[in-house]
Amino acid sequence: MATIICKRNKFNVVYSYYDEAGKRHQKWEAFSTMPEAKQRKSEIEYKQQLGSFTIPTCNTLNELLKEYVSLYGKTKWAINGYSSNTGLIRHYIAPKLGELRLKEITPRVLEMFYQGLLKTPAVPLMTDKKYRQTGKFVQPPTIRKIHNLLHSAFKQAQKWELIEKNPAEFATLPKYEMKERDIWDSQTLFHAIDCCEDERLKLCLNLAFSCSLRSASRSMERRMKNRMPSHGERPNSANNAMVGMWAR
Repeated sequence: MATIICKRNKFNVVYSYYDEAGKRHQKWEAFSTMPEAKQRKSEIEYKQQLGSFTIPTCNTLNELLKEYVSLYGKTKWAINGYSSNTGLIRHYIAPKLGELRLKEITPRVLEMFYQGLLKTPAVPLMTDKKYRQTGKFVQPPTIRKIHNLLHSAFKQAQKWELIEKNPAEFATLPKYEMKERDIWDSQTLFHAIDCCEDERLKLCLNLAFSCSLRSASRSMERRMKNRMPSHGERPNSANNAMVGMWAR
């Protein structure tokens, strides 16, 4: 059985277990919210009843990430997030840091790891042609995702009392300059829709356009549509362009 004890603004799940020598120990796992603590308590009691409960005893980062994905990722991540995060672990984290002991991972080690990733060839995307060599290296946005993933994993390790401090908390990320993405203008969009012969794809283009607008732009668009000229009235170019979008 497990109990929940509130201490120092944390909700601690407390339970007992026996080591290999048969000696009884008490384990505390800290959580920020009561729902998280209740979920962990229910999980512990359920696995204890089944006889499959094991105490997190991770020595290396690979062992920690395996426990982290099993206990945290499968319940917290969506399908896309699960696939993306496990891919980052498999391609970038495990080959470089996986065999390090948790006590060996410091902010300095992580910073050296991040700098090394900038010179590491990026794993090809699913959209790239097979066996195509892109020649691209891991970019700062991807490194930021890796950092956030490690930060979350080490935070869980703190709750499990495997480490005292989160090394990702103090690691410095490579500089990253936000660049504005190029987007289609209305003429390019209309031309693409005119060239499209598949009605379903044409609908997708319309949805992609309308769903990417900000609320103010959508409001303006509705007003312009409502001001569609009556029969015999000459439409102006602005209204004609916007209304033509919806007419398609």
